[in-house]
Amino acid sequence: MNYKIHHPTKVVECEIDLPSSKSISNRLLIIQALCKQEFAITNLSNSVDTKSLQRALKSTTTNIDVGAAGTSFRFLTAYLSTLVGNRFILTGSNRMKERPIKELVNALLELGVEIKYLEKSGFPPLEIIGTNIKENKISIDGQISSQFISAILLIAPTLKNGIELTISGEIVSKPYIIMTLKLMKKFGISHTWLEDTIKIKPQKYSPRDYDIEADWSAASFWYEIAALSSNCNIRLNGLTENSIQGDKKVTDLFENLGVQTKFKNGSIILTKKEENLISKEVNLINTPDLYQPLKCTLFSKKLITKFLGLQTLKDKETNRIKAVEKELLKLNTTKKITTFNDHRMAMSFAPLCLRHDTLQINDVSVVDKSYPNFWSDLKKGGFIITPLTH
Repeated sequence: MNYKIHHPTKVVECEIDLPSSKSISNRLLIIQALCKQEFAITNLSNSVDTKSLQRALKSTTTNIDVGAAGTSFRFLTAYLSTLVGNRFILTGSNRMKERPIKELVNALLELGVEIKYLEKSGFPPLEIIGTNIKENKISIDGQISSQFISAILLIAPTLKNGIELTISGEIVSKPYIIMTLKLMKKFGISHTWLEDTIKIKPQKYSPRDYDIEADWSAASFWYEIAALSSNCNIRLNGLTENSIQGDKKVTDLFENLGVQTKFKNGSIILTKKEENLISKEVNLINTPDLYQPLKCTLFSKKLITKFLGLQTLKDKETNRIKAVEKELLKLNTTKKITTFNDHRMAMSFAPLCLRHDTLQINDVSVVDKSYPNFWSDLKKGGFIITPLTH
């Protein structure tokens, strides 16, 4: 379905219960699967990606299809490798089959896991045979995907000899690796990280109940809305100042764009403030998911900066750099925005109606991947959304 979207006043006042963190949810599901004792997870993400991982972990079949859930595919590649004697076929959507998995597979092959490519070498789908992993020294390129590293770290304490993981090159999305290690620590797993090597000895996960915080990545679209509004008072529930999520960096990035953040009782309140000069360069090596809302905001404000650290964006749900550039050109012509099966495309372009009047967003259901209530939440902020039946 497609939506027409506009905002009659450009003033946004609302209170929003943000979705819970998909990144934390997916890591906790793997920890829960590896833990030998039950524990409760509250406020688990209701995103398609997390539901896909849940289904896969509960599946009694050996053919597992995770659709477009990239994190789920990567985490499962490592997790299924530890289930000794079991053979799995792990596959996904057509786009998933275009997303490289070679670096993770190579690392697991170094550990002695049996993995085969079933179609194109270096890409899904995979045949995985669970192995009693005894090798423990591997190296991995940090510039490809932090999720590959997190996938291996999560299984590390359950392996006979643990893991000694050496990371080469610059690390992309480093805060996500730190998030993984912090979550593992909460469940009793210690590690050392000296220079480029992370060591995790064999240990047991200790069960503990966990309440998941809201998603800072989802908050970024409300920062965009705040920046583009004529005035705002937006309360976002579930976010705290001591978050383990790297995308909390959005508070700093949007402060120069006129958005004031105030933390209050487990929520944040966004209001307008005076804008400052934006930096000539913005490096998003640690927070690439913030590129789309930030780029769209700058475009609408007629501001230009040079972006660095975007090398992973070409292999996401779509090539995000090319997709954003292509659709921004439509704002002065058709105003019909294509989402390219990418949830962040829909959510980054919808707020632009605050500056470019009525927009049409195509294939609106893509937001289910991470933020299923996005459109109903926009209505709370005064956006008028009209479904198009043709």
